[in-house]
Amino acid sequence: MQFLDTLRERGFVHQITDEVALHKALYGGPMVFYCGFDPTASSLHIGSLLQLMLMGHLVRAGHSAIGVVGGGTGMVGDPSGRDSTRDILTPERIKENMFGISAQIRRFCPDAEVIDNGEWLLSLKYVEFLRDIGKHFSVNRMLTADSVRNRLERDQGLSFIEFNYVLLQSFDFLELYRRYGCRLQIGGQDQWFNILMGTELIRRMEGVDSWGITTPLLATASGAKMGKTAAGAVWLDASRTSAYDYYQYWYNVDDRDVGRFLKLYTWLPIPEIQELEAGDFRVAKHRLAYETTLIAHGESHAADVQQTIYATFGKPGEKKVFSVAEETPTWATVFPVSVLDALVGSGLCKSKSEARQKLKEAAVKIGADRADFSDEKALLEEPTILWVGKKNVRNIISLEGVAA
Repeated sequence: MQFLDTLRERGFVHQITDEVALHKALYGGPMVFYCGFDPTASSLHIGSLLQLMLMGHLVRAGHSAIGVVGGGTGMVGDPSGRDSTRDILTPERIKENMFGISAQIRRFCPDAEVIDNGEWLLSLKYVEFLRDIGKHFSVNRMLTADSVRNRLERDQGLSFIEFNYVLLQSFDFLELYRRYGCRLQIGGQDQWFNILMGTELIRRMEGVDSWGITTPLLATASGAKMGKTAAGAVWLDASRTSAYDYYQYWYNVDDRDVGRFLKLYTWLPIPEIQELEAGDFRVAKHRLAYETTLIAHGESHAADVQQTIYATFGKPGEKKVFSVAEETPTWATVFPVSVLDALVGSGLCKSKSEARQKLKEAAVKIGADRADFSDEKALLEEPTILWVGKKNVRNIISLEGVAA
């Protein structure tokens, strides 16, 4: 099967510049490609996962990856897909964020060369840049970019520095071609205009063809934004989203999304995914959760989390007498403690009002046998286990025991 057809079958392709020419170039030998990540936070989240997985597929097909971490463009802020101006980060914060993101790129794509575009952007001379690069960009055309047009139509404003972002990203592509022979850029759907301008800049200044692939902006089957939960974004850094919570996010996806996400977010071959789709969906969801956690956090963490969840909730198709598993998330306190304080302090509920509502809804269970619990005035006198709903669980343990 043609490689680009395989990517399309798995759901990675939104748009491709000159697909026929790119197909021939990919089969002509190894190609250098790049994907850029601006250091807006110390970790990437699931919103960037599609690009990381696409990088992995290209590397597995024999091509060479460059991950660009935007030490230069991060000083500006990409307006693409934004309704407002990004906060301007300090150089110190950008450097800290770059460190975390670089490590994540290498985890998902171990063979990638990670480069800071500040190497060439921060030393640019403004007048020379305008003369040599800016002359190739039409303001009329730049005004047609979605990132610009949408902001202006909504009267939300666009700073001059944001308006120039496309020049900087295009120059990145040009510089990577000159330094490494890079001829392919990948990115999200909102990067289409920036990528297209980069290919045109390379053609005008170097007289060679280059290409771009964009991935779709995904939403879940329910219409929710991918990677967003009630608690916020799902991060790839274990210090911000634990391996346990990461596994639970993937296991709890809508049944309608399981097959699609297996194709996008795991390395499993299509025939195996089709077998999983045809079987017990709980098995398929556990496989999705395990494979995604394996990629993001490693085999040891993925196996530990899965065994913890099996011990707590049981395997699919297996009747389970619920017991307390050692790896279940814990909250240490001094007994006695009110059930309201335990629900909020352990993170099972965001507030006491939410805790009261869950108690009224009979959504709270207590003890290894998951007994119904609804007394908001009750005190917990000893260590126990609390559930809210079917999957959110905490061990409530003694703070004295922890200290000892």
